[in-house]
Amino acid sequence: QVQLVESGGGLVQPGGSLRLSCAASGFTFSNYAMSWYRQVPGKERELVAFISSAGGATNYADFVKGRFTISRDNAKNTVYLRMNSLRPEDTAVYYCFKHGSYVNQRHWGQGTQVTVSS
Repeated sequence: QVQLVESGGGLVQPGGSLRLSCAASGFTFSNYAMSWYRQVPGKERELVAFISSAGGATNYADFVKGRFTISRDNAKNTVYLRMNSLRPEDTAVYYCFKHGSYVNQRHWGQGTQVTVSS
């Protein structure tokens, strides 16, 4: 079955960096676009970044443009989110998401907590 396992979250000071990873299994990773979302308690989950199946196209939310970079390694079945210049407002649970044409092709990871605090 499809599995998406995020890692790399943690506590970081403002201005610091983290790299999140999402290891995928159970499907042909190179066939699917992937995204990172984030969510804070009491708010809706929001899109952070998107990457196409081959990695040739990316898109970012305005609030992370210039600071975050999404990438993927299809040989390793992994998608990454490099986060620089982190701010306290970036504190959230970050989720990996597998896109798909049909609802039953779409899957979420379990999430990884990122806390930005001094």
